[in-house]
Amino acid sequence: MTGTPARRSVFVAEVVALASAVVADAVLAVDGDAPRGVLGPLLTMVVPYAGEAAAVLAVLRRRFPRRIELLAGAVIALSLAGTAVAGLVERAPVRPPVTEVLAVLLLAAAGCRRLPPARAAVLATAACVTVVLAPVVRYGLDSLFPVAAALAWGAALALGLILRDADARHRRELDRVRNEDRLQLARDLHDLVAHHVTGIVVRTRAAQAVPSQDPAEVYDEIEHAAAEALTATRGLVGVLRSDAPLPSPSLVLGDVVRAAAGETPVHISDEIEAMRLPPQVSVALHRVLMEALTNARRHSRATSTWVAVRSEEGDLVLEVDNDGVPAGAPAEGGHGIAGMTERITALGGELTAGPHGDGWRVTARVPEDFDPPRGI
Repeated sequence: MTGTPARRSVFVAEVVALASAVVADAVLAVDGDAPRGVLGPLLTMVVPYAGEAAAVLAVLRRRFPRRIELLAGAVIALSLAGTAVAGLVERAPVRPPVTEVLAVLLLAAAGCRRLPPARAAVLATAACVTVVLAPVVRYGLDSLFPVAAALAWGAALALGLILRDADARHRRELDRVRNEDRLQLARDLHDLVAHHVTGIVVRTRAAQAVPSQDPAEVYDEIEHAAAEALTATRGLVGVLRSDAPLPSPSLVLGDVVRAAAGETPVHISDEIEAMRLPPQVSVALHRVLMEALTNARRHSRATSTWVAVRSEEGDLVLEVDNDGVPAGAPAEGGHGIAGMTERITALGGELTAGPHGDGWRVTARVPEDFDPPRGI
């Protein structure tokens, strides 16, 4: 069976419980009287196997979660049929209802967890009638079986409602995280549009300042920049409009850095090459690196750019160097640098960007033991 270890453990425990119930029924039925009348042989063949059939149907709900009502109806019908036989047919074999009751309770709990409220209430009521009526008719009111069955029904109902509430809270948490991701993407969209529009404005002003430049070449550059902006904007807007979960980023440091760096030379210390990153750190480093490389490519006279990642005093240090200082870059940094700084600061780190020797360096520091805030 596939699934997480916890789910497999629950499945195994469930099978063991049902198998134990079948054994208990078999032990309790040893001293039963043989049925009389014309229906005697038929009842002997059919009635003893109702519990096993109910157990199989209860297990099948995991394979067919959308058929819980149908499976529950079949198990309830089997149990009520056995109860009717015990009450109406003279000296019919009194089949102990332990397996039937357990199967009904499993399906009732699953129904309370997954079905709409009205249908879950109908199923819970039918299950209550079934599990209480079976021991009353088969063993009488002076038996402890009806009380035990009623208590078990209450426990199953409570378990189903608890799991239903947990599922609802889990869905709300997923929605909250998805909305936070979309807000972050909206900020990225703002930065992206501002970045590309600024590039278009710079190219236009350059064309005006250099009359001798071929206008066709300038128009081609502007068209290319506008097309890139439009493509990137459509991609981000498409994610914002979609209700599908956002893709999970790569969590391996080497993969994250190389994916963002592309053809840029990368040096990663051996001891942190395979370091696994929390999703927030992975996304932040990826986007900071993309922004730094884009700035180096578009706004500097760099002939070469390289990336280095190392571990230093408990921090993960990402450095992006190029050998050209961005033309007219303000000392305090532009909007792109402000966005990168904001990302890294949110992780408890720091970012610096500015001239370094004969070039430009962006340095991002993030704590290696970053612990995401509670509730995220």
